[in-house]
Amino acid sequence: MGYAEKIWASIEAIRTARPFVLSVTNNVVTNLTANVLLALGASPAMTHAAPDAAELAGLAGAVVLNMGTPQQAYVESMLAAGRAANAAGVPVIFDPVAAGASAYRAQVALELLAAVDMAVVRGNASEILFLAGGVSNARGVDARDEAAAAVDGARRLAEKLSCVVCVSGAVDYVTGGASVLAVAGGVAMMTRVTGLGCAATALTGAFAAVSGDMLEASAFAMAAMGVAGEIAFEGSPGPGTFAVRFLDALYGLDLAGIEGRLRLSVQ
Repeated sequence: MGYAEKIWASIEAIRTARPFVLSVTNNVVTNLTANVLLALGASPAMTHAAPDAAELAGLAGAVVLNMGTPQQAYVESMLAAGRAANAAGVPVIFDPVAAGASAYRAQVALELLAAVDMAVVRGNASEILFLAGGVSNARGVDARDEAAAAVDGARRLAEKLSCVVCVSGAVDYVTGGASVLAVAGGVAMMTRVTGLGCAATALTGAFAAVSGDMLEASAFAMAAMGVAGEIAFEGSPGPGTFAVRFLDALYGLDLAGIEGRLRLSVQ
């Protein structure tokens, strides 16, 4: 079975099983994240209350932690959800939004990594370089480093944390420390819609919920994002139309569309 067929099989599994994906995410992207999960076929839940997060995490197929707006209450909820997920054997997907852009964000990211065993860490090149102990050029939530420049750092981080690390960019790189999967695709307009990067992390949770292979789950989520982005871009005059069409494209993904656009390779 080739990669296109495997991605399609995962999407069919998501649409059939409707896995429960819990997101403790930032207050900018909550609505879009939920809609993206629904469009693909997963069942989303959002919370920012620590007791609620801990209880729901044990029932979820995957837990997504996103530190985009790191109020202290949100941090406590992420810690509670992550620890409960670890105890229940539920995979945790972490998005270290703007890690290293401020001393506080650096502290929060490192605190979460120390307290919770992550199955996947997905971030832009600047975020991954910071977490790997390198020098990044982050400017707020935007990366100023190329994804390819963070591959070695991603490998080191994956080995250190015993998890999968995904570096997003024009080409996405996914590694467990040894092999690297490269996923090309998507369109530049995706960067003009708030929250699509966070949505990619949420979709990683959906794929992780139906797969035992976190490397493939991460790469497949990025591939689905890229294919849907390219489909949505056709005829979109701007980011407003594109955002709506992106949801439609995710909802309508099929094997033929994936086969015609997939660019996934082993590095």
